[in-house]
This record gives sequence, C-alpha cells and structure tokens, in this order.
Amino acid sequence: MRILHTSDWHIGRTFHGYTTIDALRGVLGEMMSIVREEAIDLVIVAGDVFDSAAPAPECYTLLTDALVGLREAGAQVIVTSGNHDSAARLGFQARLLRDGIHVLTDPTRLAAPITVVDAHGPVHVYGIPYLAPAQVRHLWPEAELRTQAQTLQHAMDLVRADRAERGGRSVVVSHCFAAGIEATPGLEREIRQGSLDVVPLAVFDGPDYVALGHIHGRQQLSDRVRYAGAPLHYGFGEKGRRRGVWIVDLDEAGLASVTWRDVSVPRRLEVLRAPLDDLLTDPRYADAESAWVSAEYTDALPQRDVMRRLQQRFPFCASVAHVPDRAGAGQVASYVQRVRQARSDRELIDAFLGHVREGEAASPAEAELLRTTLAEKQDALVEAGA
Repeated sequence: MRILHTSDWHIGRTFHGYTTIDALRGVLGEMMSIVREEAIDLVIVAGDVFDSAAPAPECYTLLTDALVGLREAGAQVIVTSGNHDSAARLGFQARLLRDGIHVLTDPTRLAAPITVVDAHGPVHVYGIPYLAPAQVRHLWPEAELRTQAQTLQHAMDLVRADRAERGGRSVVVSHCFAAGIEATPGLEREIRQGSLDVVPLAVFDGPDYVALGHIHGRQQLSDRVRYAGAPLHYGFGEKGRRRGVWIVDLDEAGLASVTWRDVSVPRRLEVLRAPLDDLLTDPRYADAESAWVSAEYTDALPQRDVMRRLQQRFPFCASVAHVPDRAGAGQVASYVQRVRQARSDRELIDAFLGHVREGEAASPAEAELLRTTLAEKQDALVEAGA
C-alpha cells in the first residue's frame, strides 16, 4: 500500500494580511497530480485542515474540491481534526462526502479504524483528532487525563487494544506536539503549557506508521513517526524550508520505506536587511522583486512612508521593521546615569535623545537648532529677570 501523508493545510489563513486561498488551491492540485503519478492508494491529512473554528464559505468550497479531487485521482482520503479546527464543523460534511472520503473527528471512535485493503490484506487506520484534556476527560472518567501526554497515552492504549484483536498492519494519525520537536516561532499555536503537554515518542509505540500534524516543517522522530508539515509557508521564520509530502510504502510485513516528495513553493520568502536607500535602489536585491519580502532597514533614524516606498520596488513586501545598526550600543550608559551626569540643559537633552534613539545623538542640524533654542531661552530668562 502506498500512502501520502500531509497535514496543516490551514485553509483560510492569511500571510501578513494577504489571502493564501489561490496559492493553496494550486499546491493541493499538485498533490492530486502526485496521487496519479505515484499510484497513491490512501491520502492522510493529519489535522488543522482549517485555520479557524469558523471558516469562511470559500474555505469549505476549497476543502470539498480538494477531497473530491484527491479521491478522483485514485486515492481514498482520511482526514482528522487539529487544534485549529472545530471538530463539529469539520465533521459536519463527513456524511455528505462520497464513498472513500473519511473525516474522523469523534473521540469516542478512536478504536474504530478505517480499514483499507490491498493485495497483502487489511491496513487499519486509526484517526485520533486533537484531544484537549479538559474537553474529553468526561468520556473516560476512569483515567487521569490532565495533560496531552496522559490523554494521548490513554487514546493509544485503546488503539493498541483494538489493534491486538484485529491483527494486521496499522497506521495512526494524530495531531500533537511530540517530544524533541521545536515549533516555528509565531506559527504553531501553542497546545502545551511548559512541558506538560509535550507527548513522549514512546506513546506512539506499536503501529507500522504514525502520521503526525501540528508542526509546520517536516520532521522525522523515527523511521515510522513523522511530521509532514504545512504545504505553504505561513511565516518568514520558515524561509528556506522545503514544502512537500511523505510517501509511505507498506509491504506485507509493515513499513517498507518512506520517501519525501517536494511540492512547489508558489512564492519564495526573502528577508532583506540594509539601509533603506540600498533596499530601494541596489541591484543586489533585484531577485527579491517577485518574492514575499520582510524588509529590515538599518538607518539610524526611522524613515517616513517606508512600506509604500518599498512596495514600489517589491510589490509583495509584507513586513517592515526598523532595525538600526548600533555599534557598541551595549556600552551606552543607562538613561538614569546620563541624566544624573548632565551638567547643562544641552547634556540633559542629549541624554533623552540617546535614550529614545538607542544611543543615537543629535545630528549636526539638530545640534544647531538646540543651541539656538537654548540660547534664546536663556536670553528670555535674562530679560525677564531684568
């Protein structure tokens, strides 16, 4: 049996305010081509299909088109819910979909696998939707379920018990934060508190393959436990990370091989750091004109209308930050120290400017303006005293 493992589609998510619907539609269409080219028997989508619990209508349309397209390409499809999804909303259309498309969102049916048969017999696929301990502990009052690790341990115990009775090969689909994995900052919405909700790898002992979701970059925890990652880049922290799917082959004995298949990146990411004038004019940055751009301009002082000016050259500039170069900034005296050391109004103003500008003193023009203003103030005081 040949399985395609994907996850974290996040239908409806924006990229710095820009829609990703069309880009995602293109990548999912590419997956349909992979199903045909690689003779895929089963597609597994390991949670976070939607980006929110209340998706817009166009998100449902894209999901339905994708699931039906994968089925028409020749594969059965199994989908589970993640921490972003509303299990009820995702599961709503399960009965409306055609034969061979399965949406698994019910925690009470963890030990009721979808069975797919190939030339070597059955393969039992157990779908574990995202399980928030507080929301499911009433289902199993006999178990102590305070953490993700305890909850998934209990779920896997149910799966292993059923697996022992059925025999044959098995695959588990789960959405969690497994031990040994680092999240991409700002991307994977936290489903842990400290280390309480990290799930040990040993929890997943038993099945021939474990298809995980939640982490946006591909990860291999062991030969048989992997994350596929998201099909799109959803943040600049993912710059340079490959997007794609795992292709899993099972033979009569179990796991035979796992290979990676890249998918296209609709628009690459670039992080540019330089003075603003260089960003606007330097030919070195010409290749970034068609990319998503995060611009960090290093001018000493903030500039005006920066995003508009950058977007004239980089139409897909999505993020701008002022990151001044401060050589030796760590050696600048504290504001309190500089105020205490000030012996004149000019030195007091310099202390203030150095504080709000992270060490940047007054420019020559500003210094002249300050000198003139302070002199006029002193003259006025003298005249008032006269």
